[in-house]
Amino acid sequence: MDQKYEALFTPWKIGNVEIKNRIVLCPMGGTSLFGWMEHTGNHFDKEAAKFFLEKAKNNVGLIIPGIAPIKSTFMGQWLYQNKKMFEELKEFMDEIHKTGAKLFVQITAGMGRSWAIPTPLVMLHNAPVVRDIIKPIINIPYQSASPSELPSRWSDKVTCRPITVKEIEEIVEAFAKTAALCKEAGVDGVEVHAVHEGYLLDQFTLKYTNKRTDKYGGSFENRYRFATDIVKAIKAACGEDYPVSLRYSVVSKVKDFCVGAVPGEEYDEIGRDMEESEKAAKYLQDAGYDMLDADNGTYDSWYWSHPPMYMPQNCNLEDVAHIKKFVDIPVVCAGRMEPDVGAKAVAEGLIDGVGVARQFLADSEWVTKLIEDRMEDIRPCICCHNACFNMAHYKGVANAQSIYDASHIARCALDPRVMQSDKYSIKPAKKAKKIAVIGGGIGGMEAALVCAKRGHKVALYEKSSELGGVFIAAAAPSFKEKDKALIAWYNREIKKYPIEVHLNTEVKDVKALGADEVIIATGAVANRLPIKGGELGIQAVDYLLGKKPVGENVVVVGGGLTGCEIAYDLYLQGKKPVIIEMQNDLIVSDKICLANTSFLRDFFNANKVPVYLETRTEEINEKGVVAVSKDGKRIELPADNVILSVGYKPAPLAKKGKNVHVIGDASKVGNLRTVIWQAWDVAMKL
Repeated sequence: MDQKYEALFTPWKIGNVEIKNRIVLCPMGGTSLFGWMEHTGNHFDKEAAKFFLEKAKNNVGLIIPGIAPIKSTFMGQWLYQNKKMFEELKEFMDEIHKTGAKLFVQITAGMGRSWAIPTPLVMLHNAPVVRDIIKPIINIPYQSASPSELPSRWSDKVTCRPITVKEIEEIVEAFAKTAALCKEAGVDGVEVHAVHEGYLLDQFTLKYTNKRTDKYGGSFENRYRFATDIVKAIKAACGEDYPVSLRYSVVSKVKDFCVGAVPGEEYDEIGRDMEESEKAAKYLQDAGYDMLDADNGTYDSWYWSHPPMYMPQNCNLEDVAHIKKFVDIPVVCAGRMEPDVGAKAVAEGLIDGVGVARQFLADSEWVTKLIEDRMEDIRPCICCHNACFNMAHYKGVANAQSIYDASHIARCALDPRVMQSDKYSIKPAKKAKKIAVIGGGIGGMEAALVCAKRGHKVALYEKSSELGGVFIAAAAPSFKEKDKALIAWYNREIKKYPIEVHLNTEVKDVKALGADEVIIATGAVANRLPIKGGELGIQAVDYLLGKKPVGENVVVVGGGLTGCEIAYDLYLQGKKPVIIEMQNDLIVSDKICLANTSFLRDFFNANKVPVYLETRTEEINEKGVVAVSKDGKRIELPADNVILSVGYKPAPLAKKGKNVHVIGDASKVGNLRTVIWQAWDVAMKL
């Protein structure tokens, strides 16, 4: 192992519990050992158990599974009521401890206004009769109950009711009972969720969300009372020496409801600022908490808690390291943490543990590979949220995520086997076949790898001089360093298997290949804009690949994800982008997480990047763009260049047929998740 990582593999203690190394698998929604939304009521989740046991065997120090609602989302059952679940948990803990890892169970008081209410439930929430009928199945007003009457983070049509004192007292009691059962089951500690990320307990602590006048509102002590009552109750039930961690946001990074502060921005904090956080961290420690599992942000500034690729690596380290000065308990830092930076921070005493979450989805063996000096073998997480947390939101729509995805979060776009081992696996082929894969993009490479691992003889054909396809263009901006690393990873993986790679080879007749099976992964082509002067526009891919340089003033036509990323890239280069979009919001998509989209929206707003919504581009000329607004107003935008990002259409080399399979964008334009998962869907069956 490289010496620079040695500090990560030193022991430390949380209370009296010793952890073998400084790597903490941070909680991810959807990985609760007590189930998520895929079942009604609480249960011991065998898929999550399998997931964590695999990580434990791969040298993680401390495991913290995803949130377990103290009262289940469906059927409203308290966690402590299912004794059988804890008996199964005890057996599981015996297996975890054989690996040398430790595990804390994270329990949540609730989400409050941050509850990502799915769009179909908005209508039910606002229909009192129906809402009361379905209450035994899902109690919508309870799920979103908040400290005060507050607007939902997700829907402007939902107002969250104040939670009652009786409900608070029931939750506190339930925490104590559940923690006692966890201790009895051999769980090493519990984590209270959370004075963090703008969830219910955090909403109580923040002045802008807590307008109560009872003992849970007003003064500093009252605002933090809910959180301190919980730890005191747990200690009373389990003993002072039973470790209790707290998920904690150092600074809220909030300017207003639904408006966050992007890195480097000067703003007035309406949530928890650093001055209050210094006091709060010490106060929470003195109340009984044994560790702070820390980062920044709330759902109003979600990109701090769930940083997309636009956020700096190690984005929360400075603030978390600062807060450690005010406590005597261990502090863990999460948020795009890189192992070399984390190790250095631990060695210097800035933090005690390095919190990592999504990288464990992208590569479950990454810690083992780091120990074995196989860093190049680690598949990088690209922070896309396409499968692990793809809750989408845009103007007029609440949580646009599908019901299936809502009940199956914590999957991975890059590896469909994650939390889906019953559906995706590598099994030897019954008969080895000759398989031709046409198209060397991500989908083609993934299909080739799966087929080769199953024992097939694979030939991969790519008409250009390199593998990567359109993802090479997608990875071009400076902030896409992990995308570039992923392409490099694929190129290395391809060389590990007996895959014939034919570069600079354009296939025109699939039958001429003489293959038993053909997989078409030829991707998509850009749509053309059928307007006057459309030929003067630069296609997004051509700009990203550096084929068409642009001047200082650039109009980007199309405010989807690609168009917004291009505008962001242009701004970072010191240019002056303008965005034109026909929809009523930027990035209107049900497949892109709010953590990603809200960063771009907030960034453009904070940096005064002009955005013209509900506006149609009518003409491109030598001077720039002529557009028309929703109300028919003619807008002339001067520009040195115009970049077109108006979508793509499939470009399959051949149609699907007997022994011919079309995958990825060649079948239907999607994202990395749809491309990779479809490659598996086809390759597993051949």
